Amino acid sequence: MESQTTKEKIVREALRLFSQNGFDAVSVEQIAAAVGIKAPSLYKHYKSKWAIFDAIFDEMQRRYDEETKSMNLHLSNAATDRQMFAEMTVDKLVEQVKALVSYSLHDELVSRFRRLMTIEQFRSEGLAALYTERYVMRMLEYHEALFRGMIQAGVLRGGDPRSMAWQYVSPILIFLSLCDRQPEKEAEVLDEIEKHIRQFHKIYKEENKK
Repeated sequence: MESQTTKEKIVREALRLFSQNGFDAVSVEQIAAAVGIKAPSLYKHYKSKWAIFDAIFDEMQRRYDEETKSMNLHLSNAATDRQMFAEMTVDKLVEQVKALVSYSLHDELVSRFRRLMTIEQFRSEGLAALYTERYVMRMLEYHEALFRGMIQAGVLRGGDPRSMAWQYVSPILIFLSLCDRQPEKEAEVLDEIEKHIRQFHKIYKEENKK
């Protein structure tokens, strides 16, 4: 049990330091000191700084997947969610998206990991690619598949599902980035997200067509 607790502390303290200073600027010795152990003891749990990063990523991914599943979302399989969204009211959709955005802003690990990736996208080619995959392409491809299925089912108006996905996802990503820089704008951002979703729904929902 103690071993697991120490590993959790290493992950949390490393992410805190990485998100403040960047990956390369933080040494294993600094992480160990923050945890309250010596560097040789840290190496008993993780073989390298990259191994710590991998553990951070796995934990962040686990927490995010757990949260989305609690909302009955399956980001790896849009077909599973298609019927739910087809039947969902715009009020419920607004509530769900705002809840997910709030979680992304306030969950300590998820928020700090996003800030770390924002820093490192300009320093590391590999982490830049991971940032794009995790924060852009994953959401884009999920919504593209979702919208394509809903168009085929007659739930949404015909259109290019890829373009629709860009229209839907891009403002939300921008709003998250804005709140990372200026947390005091959260209430304003959530209001803007609601307006964005309601307008998107008004434009594309088949039942709204005149």
